[in-house]
Amino acid sequence: MTQDVEMKEQQQPSNSTTPSSPSTLHHLKEIASLIETGAYAKESRRIQKAVRLTNTLRRKLKTSVLYAFLDFALSAGSEPFNRLISYLPKEDEHEMEVDTATSVTQAPAKHPLPELEIYCYLLVLIFLIDQKKHNEAKACSSASIARLKNLNKRTVDVLASRLYSYYSLSYELTGDLAEIRGNLLALHRIATLRHDELGQETLLNLLLRNYLHYNLYDQAEKLRSKAPRFEAHSNQQFCRYLFYLGKIRTIQLEYTDAKESLLQAARKAPSAALAFRVQCNKWAIIVRLLLGEIPERTVFMQKGMENALRPYFELTNAVRIGDLELFKSIAEKFSSTFSTDRTHNLIVRLRHNVIRTGLRNISISYSRISLADVAKKLRLDSANPVADAESIVAKAIRDGAIDATLDRVNGWMVSKETGDIYSTNEPQLAFNSRIAFCLNMHNEAVRALRFPPNSHKEKESAEKRRERQQQEQELAKHIAEEDDDEF
Repeated sequence: MTQDVEMKEQQQPSNSTTPSSPSTLHHLKEIASLIETGAYAKESRRIQKAVRLTNTLRRKLKTSVLYAFLDFALSAGSEPFNRLISYLPKEDEHEMEVDTATSVTQAPAKHPLPELEIYCYLLVLIFLIDQKKHNEAKACSSASIARLKNLNKRTVDVLASRLYSYYSLSYELTGDLAEIRGNLLALHRIATLRHDELGQETLLNLLLRNYLHYNLYDQAEKLRSKAPRFEAHSNQQFCRYLFYLGKIRTIQLEYTDAKESLLQAARKAPSAALAFRVQCNKWAIIVRLLLGEIPERTVFMQKGMENALRPYFELTNAVRIGDLELFKSIAEKFSSTFSTDRTHNLIVRLRHNVIRTGLRNISISYSRISLADVAKKLRLDSANPVADAESIVAKAIRDGAIDATLDRVNGWMVSKETGDIYSTNEPQLAFNSRIAFCLNMHNEAVRALRFPPNSHKEKESAEKRRERQQQEQELAKHIAEEDDDEF
């Protein structure tokens, strides 16, 4: 008796460790049933829910669980089953026996739905990318795209858009992003012909990312301007589109449009997408500095962004002061960070803004100052600093950056008295821009509202329903009597 008790006590830990994988497998089977229901009912909303549920299980995926799920969802020995099994790493014999034993109890589908087959491709691809098996992920994604080209069902569009994203990611992780550009263009053309708007959104963003990765901004703008536009179906894809549009506009010196796109992308992005919002804020800060604006301190103190935005905070401080030497030292100190963020070329453009800010501070402080002193305060390190100071002052006066006159005979810069800003149109323009922003946000909020179907129709009461049914029955009886009379 004592031996039996000891044996039971020893077996308890082994039983307590097993339920982890079956629970994940159970959730995957529920997702599969949800996909089947959505496919038969032709409801993409259910398939979207299945994709969201898959993201919650992403970290719990294991090779044994995938083996068991593929055996459940696909026919054993079929071409998709054998292909997907070949991408997965080999498991031990003991684990394989456990998986097959659990899968025997479930009857595999002889003719799986295309939606379920594509979901199996997506599941294996996510697992391979998370396990950093990039070569296998490339092969799996290429096979899934080849299978997608033969499917034209609207219920597959949600899964296809996710596969497109991981297809591009798998090639980007191996540095072979240029190889799939032609294939992405062909897929975008197919999605356009099939009226797959979600696929068009996703593929357009992937193509823009592909072009911008290799600094092909002109080609990206040509594609963006000629691609068909429609109402956004995915908030995430719309945020990415705004971010890429902001980068293109920045390179094209259209800073006002770039600022609007980048700030809108940062606002619309989900709170969980911290890295994306950090990138949007980095580019937005540079664009605002190029426009002559100084971002508020709260921009750099956002939760989770303090360390990432620290170089840009110091850069903003140098631009605000107008200290050219400090600007150069900060640009050299964080040159590796700026190169990684691909903002180094934009920071080179900021040198002129630093000089202009310093010149504006000088014009406010001095009513008259010699050009030699201007060059000394701006710390111009050229061969002829006085001549450079003269050209800088002349250009600033012409652009309206400072309100002053240039005395070339005596070599002076004479500042005019600062007038009352409320006597100009600037307050009116500022209020107009704020009102336009609020109206635009209100219109977007109204467009984003969702209502249940037929909610505008008045609900029919039970009494009215009985009256309507009685009238229909009398009308049907009357028609039947007329038919009998005709015979």
